[in-house]
Amino acid sequence: MRTIDIKKNDANQRLDKFLSKRFKTMPKSLMYKYIRTKYIKLNGKKCDIKDMLKEGDVLTLYIKDEFFEESEQENYEFLKAPDKLDIVYEDENIILIDKKPGIIVHQDKSYHFDSLVARVQHYLYNKGEYNPKEEKAFAPALANRIDRNTGGIVIAAKNAESLRVLNAKIKTRELEKYYLCLLHGKPKKDCDILHDYLIKNEAKNKVKVFSKQVDGSKEIITKYEILDFNGKYSLAEVELLTGRTHQIRAHMAYIGHPLVGDTKYGKNRKAPDNIKYQALYSYKLKFSFDTDAGILNYLNGKEFSVKEVWFAKNKHISI
Repeated sequence: MRTIDIKKNDANQRLDKFLSKRFKTMPKSLMYKYIRTKYIKLNGKKCDIKDMLKEGDVLTLYIKDEFFEESEQENYEFLKAPDKLDIVYEDENIILIDKKPGIIVHQDKSYHFDSLVARVQHYLYNKGEYNPKEEKAFAPALANRIDRNTGGIVIAAKNAESLRVLNAKIKTRELEKYYLCLLHGKPKKDCDILHDYLIKNEAKNKVKVFSKQVDGSKEIITKYEILDFNGKYSLAEVELLTGRTHQIRAHMAYIGHPLVGDTKYGKNRKAPDNIKYQALYSYKLKFSFDTDAGILNYLNGKEFSVKEVWFAKNKHISI
């Protein structure tokens, strides 16, 4: 017989979800049998797979020792990644990271050990804030993602409750994200709100913009303001009022001003030799909660921005 104390990051999830994460080699049919026959109890009583766990609960398990066996070595994959982060802000619940272009946020299909989420886990492991031996049902995770060749602020959650809140607030668009981008030429209007429609081609991982709604299209709304112009390129601040795949890149290309360095949507426009990535950066983030944010309420109204964007300094074009 063994016991498991339910901690903060284990709480607010169903019993079967927790057990599946904690005992990855246990067949689900066997897990259900253990629960049904009271080989697994919650606070000393018979439980159900749908029971929601609370901090302080105690699970009593009369199951095979093999499911508890730990690996002999701490051979965690995330330890292969660097532990250095460009931190914009950090507290006990979240980290805001300035992701540089070229870094993937998660492992891709071809697999690469160095990803932003792996760096976060390595960083917190070294700080003593993350121990995989203790945290069986949760690992520090990212609440948003940015493409490999785009830079900017990515939010990492240190605990399960923060991740839950962030996911909900991102879904209801209670986080305002602002981007800087460098455009070929200069739009006719110095500021505008663009309304159009977009369809994604999953096979090609590319989108197409239409002025009118067509079958399968989704509305896109993009707000921009021109901050500077050097006669050839415009520096623009963009706010996404909808969040679609490649929205900024495709929308600005659609109006005739693709992003500098964007080989997918502006391939007919030559970029300067010193431009290695598309000139797009998620440089500013504001927490604008309309509803209760639980343990993250203290962030409401706060705004954070990166110190420097590689293609722009102090709102002046640097190329």
